[in-house]
This record gives sequence, C-alpha cells and structure tokens, in this order.
Amino acid sequence: MTAGPQAAYIHVPFCRHRCGYCNFTVSSSADRQAEPYLQAVQRELLNLGGVFPVRSLFFGGGTPTHLRLPQLNSLFEMVFRSFPPESGAEISVEANPEDIDVDLCRLLADWGVNRVSLGVQSFHPDKLRCLERSHTAATVEMAIRLLRTVTENLSVDLIFGAPDETLSLWRQDLEAACQQLPTHISTYGLTYERGTTFWSRRMRSELLPIGESVEREMFEWAIDYLTSHGWHHYEVSNFARPGHECQHNCVYWRGEEYFAIGPGAARYVAGRRETNHRSTTTYIRRVLADISPVQESETLSDRERLRERIVLALRMIDGISIRAFEDQHQVSLAAVLGGTFEEFQRQGWWELRDGSLRLTRDGLMISDSLWSHVLASDTPQA
Repeated sequence: MTAGPQAAYIHVPFCRHRCGYCNFTVSSSADRQAEPYLQAVQRELLNLGGVFPVRSLFFGGGTPTHLRLPQLNSLFEMVFRSFPPESGAEISVEANPEDIDVDLCRLLADWGVNRVSLGVQSFHPDKLRCLERSHTAATVEMAIRLLRTVTENLSVDLIFGAPDETLSLWRQDLEAACQQLPTHISTYGLTYERGTTFWSRRMRSELLPIGESVEREMFEWAIDYLTSHGWHHYEVSNFARPGHECQHNCVYWRGEEYFAIGPGAARYVAGRRETNHRSTTTYIRRVLADISPVQESETLSDRERLRERIVLALRMIDGISIRAFEDQHQVSLAAVLGGTFEEFQRQGWWELRDGSLRLTRDGLMISDSLWSHVLASDTPQA
C-alpha cells in the first residue's frame, strides 16, 4: 500500500446521446471506443506505480452505466485493484434512469456500490424533451425501485430554468423528486455553455432563456422548500438528508487532494493540478502510446492555493472558519482577500457569522460570478 490522496475519480465518457446543454467530456461511440478506453484506463492506473487505499471512489461521466455489464465489471476490477476502498468508504456511481435493470443492480451490489447518483433532471415530459432526455417519470420510478435493492443512498439531479419553464412546473419537479424519497438532491440552473448545441441554438434565438428574476425565484423556492422539509442545504447546489452529504464532493470543497483517471479527468496530487486531454480518442491514443495524457498542469503558488481554498470553502453553506484558516496558514484571511473582503461585505454578498465567513442569500444567487474576483483578490466595481 502507498500513501497518497484518499479519494479517486474515474471518468467514463460514454453516453447514449450528448444532451444539448452538456459541456462535459462525452462520447457516443461506446461500441467502438469502450474496449480501447478500458485498456487505456488500465495503463494509466498501472502508471501510478502503487496501490492507494481510498475513503471515496466516484465513477462519473458521461454515464458509467452505459458500458456493457462485462465492460463495467472489468472497469470495477481494475480500479478497485489500484484504489481499494477502506472500510466504510463511499463508493458512488452516476447513472441514467434508462440504464437501470436487475442485472446492473446485481453487479453494483456485488462490487459494494453504496451510493448512486441518478440523472433525472425532470419528471415533466415537455421539459425532458426540451433537455433532450430519453427517459420518462415512470422510468425514473422503476429505476429507483430497482436501485433500492443496491443501496438506500440515492441522489437525484434536477435542472431548473429550462426554456418556457414556470415556477409552478419547477415546484412540481421538486415535489415529485421528494416523493421518491432520495437521500440527496442536486439542483442546477440550466446554463448555455459555449460549444454546446444549446449555445448555438440560443445564438440563433431558437432557445430563449428564462429571465434571471424567474431563475432566482426558482432557486430560492427550492432552498426554502427543501430546508423547511428537513433537508440540509450544505453546498450551493446540494441538499442532503442529515448524514448523507456526498463525501467525495466534500473532498473537493475542503481543498483536499484526489486522484483522477480517464479522458478530461482533473486531479490534484502533491500540490499539482493536472487535467487529462478532453478528447476520448486523443486520451486513448496517448496513453496506449506511453505518452502522458495530461493536457494542462499547474503548481499553484502559496497565494493562489490560499485563494482557491477560500473559494472552495465558500461553496459550503457553513463557509470558512476564520480562526481555523488563520491557524492553519498563519496568515490573515482578510489580507489574502485584499479589498474584496470589505467590498463583498458592503455589497451584502457575504457576512461574518459565528466566527465564519459565509455567503449571504444574495451571494448564493450570484456565487458563480464572485469566484473570479476572489481568485484574483481584486476589488469588483460596485
């Protein structure tokens, strides 16, 4: 056994179809690329040169469950050999509802998978068609019934802010999700990322985003509804039943190190950040030719590392303990943030409460636009 990060992420790039809003590393060529992909993953794992016990193991994508069962079994076998889970480790697998059947559930159970994240996005047929999803509400309900034979720890992903969506429809989606009794819900506002078909369609006015005020109302309603029904709002977009927070994602938000394997996978090991090539074809070609798959890499300076640590911690609703930060790093939090510290307080985007710096409700609503200022520690224009 070798010392190292205690978390690992495995990226499986294959999906039945690339949804119009998706900007992840995704390929619809599983039939042609799956076997070479598995060979490349095995080579990348061997190149680590050791066996690293982990507390969390996350298979994401893409859609890991889109692999054929023998292929998924082979992936589990090689990954568990390099990253053996410690006792009590969280083992997560992302899945789409239409992939779930009895044989898949049996395989997940055999490998000790104890958390499944289901890409539901919506229960409403018109919204599902708009988002280019191929399942139905009935498919979701059947998938959840089957997955309960594997684990009770089920997470549901939802999207709000689709074109023409109303607050009433979003309420119905969230209430329908809660009726399925998951242990975790992630809520994401629809984004139009450059390079996606949704971006192109928006530029041609084929898709019209809903207004920012409506999207904010949807997000605020979700926060109020879920927290009033016993859900722990622990991160900007994430809610959990107490004790079911995603431990793997908390590794990211605590600024801890982690391994990552596969095309487009981003790791943080020994103070260095690296990202593999996003093209599945290029990733496979490089690894099998004994060429590093890394496309981007950087070693953060001390000051960059501290600013990034602050950003990650502020994604958590509890924020960042000022005393713990300053005791650990021997530097003032205010000094690291510079003029941004007081300016964001003046704007009402974050606040000091119980010895911690945390986002306010207004700050939560615009959090994605704040991070670049924190990372640069510049002072935004009021």
